[in-house]
Amino acid sequence: MAHTSRGEKALIEKAKKAAVSAKTPLDKLRAQCLARGANGIKGLGRAFRIMDDDGNRKIEYREFVKGLRDYGVDLDKHEQQELFQELDTDGSGTLDFDEFLIALRPAMSKNRVNLINQAFRKLDKSGDGVVTVEDLHGVYSVAKHPKFLNGEKTEDECLYDFLKNFDTIEQDGKITLDEFQNYYAGVSASIDQDAYFDLMMKNAWKL
Repeated sequence: MAHTSRGEKALIEKAKKAAVSAKTPLDKLRAQCLARGANGIKGLGRAFRIMDDDGNRKIEYREFVKGLRDYGVDLDKHEQQELFQELDTDGSGTLDFDEFLIALRPAMSKNRVNLINQAFRKLDKSGDGVVTVEDLHGVYSVAKHPKFLNGEKTEDECLYDFLKNFDTIEQDGKITLDEFQNYYAGVSASIDQDAYFDLMMKNAWKL
């Protein structure tokens, strides 16, 4: 599941350079998120989720600006307005939370997307499009988890902690395909070679 620290370091360096040379506000925002590592986009998603008081998963312009500022994103007022207008495709004055995160994803090859989808389908034993703790029983083992071994946590508690890695939208212990793809888009950006990504996914999920 995890990527290497060397890959993470390479991603951060590459993203910092990309942020300087970015030609559009969207590219600049994506690069600034990835400059925080593979979980950078997930972190921005959580910053916006915290502000979504009514839970409608919509972002108004005022919230958008505040979220960027709170996360430490360096975009000037003109860039913020341009980015919001670009993402507000229906002109409603609000951004759909999920579509915003999808737009931020680094590009991935068709093969990588297929591997991610295969892993998700393997986890989603019930086939309902959502991975829960119940789905993970018999699929992901916590037998070697130190907190399980010392009795500090039950199997279900360890599985719930595992799911938090992918929980980009709500900390509800339910992982959608979009959330799973958002997580692995960050990991993918830290791995240049398709062959290594392929090997990592097949070893991690026994595909």
